[in-house]
Amino acid sequence: MRTVVELDNLSVCLGKREILTDLSVELSGRTIGLLGPNGAGKSTLILTLLGFYPVKRGTARVLGHDIRSHIKKVSVLVGYMPENDSFIADMTAVSFVRMMGELSGLPAESALERAHEVLFYVGLGEARYRKLGTYSVGMKQMVKLAQAIVHGPRLLILDEPTNGLDPSARRRMLRLIREIRDSGQMHVLLCSHLLRDVEETCEEVLILKQGRIVHYANLARERSVNQRFVEIETSGDHAGLAEALTEIGCTCTTHGSGRLKMVLPEDFDLREIYRVAAKRDLPLRRLNYRRDTLEDIFLSAMEA
Repeated sequence: MRTVVELDNLSVCLGKREILTDLSVELSGRTIGLLGPNGAGKSTLILTLLGFYPVKRGTARVLGHDIRSHIKKVSVLVGYMPENDSFIADMTAVSFVRMMGELSGLPAESALERAHEVLFYVGLGEARYRKLGTYSVGMKQMVKLAQAIVHGPRLLILDEPTNGLDPSARRRMLRLIREIRDSGQMHVLLCSHLLRDVEETCEEVLILKQGRIVHYANLARERSVNQRFVEIETSGDHAGLAEALTEIGCTCTTHGSGRLKMVLPEDFDLREIYRVAAKRDLPLRRLNYRRDTLEDIFLSAMEA
């Protein structure tokens, strides 16, 4: 599988402040989620990959092209949907998307043809001759997606694509992202503060905190491994229970008085937990059986 984005000891300064510090990772999924709290460096990383911020140390490669020496090649291969609106209110949608296609290297005739196509694709075909200043928030988000894909990029970078969308528009946006992913024509880098959006669409997740990588997760691999997590709550001393469950292959951690969280081995019979507890005459007050979620991964990374 070809590497989509490779960070090689990447460090970036804005003024005298170092915003990104020694980032190193290889990302190759069809959809890559970029997560982190406000100020973690997500937008700085995106803008660095696009060539807007200079690199202090190290480098990054996008689809095999070094951003320090081949940024023009990178810009042709990448489509970018920014978080903030950058429209000319008096332009029609088709004129705006056509202009963005030309700026991305398309001939004028091809850019106009593609503008019509992508506006129909995102659901704005009937409104493509309306001025952008009359568009709703949801329509503006779709125009931003249209201009990002008009030139047929190999990598699509989406910065908060569901910002301000109502539930129906959000579902439509996520459906389009999944369609783009599944088409195999583009890789997607999705930056969002909504964990559910990332979990629904992404195969890989990179989590930043204070300009550093605190966690990388291949969600597709973790789902295929199918690790199972169980949380139990007992009504007595659980130390002996944790030791006994460890002996039969579970990985246990304690979370307060009477609470255990366990990773179950493959093909584990859940009834074994009840048998071990019964032998120790230890009542189980609660058992929650589930896989680890992206929220668990994120919160654990924030505590690191």
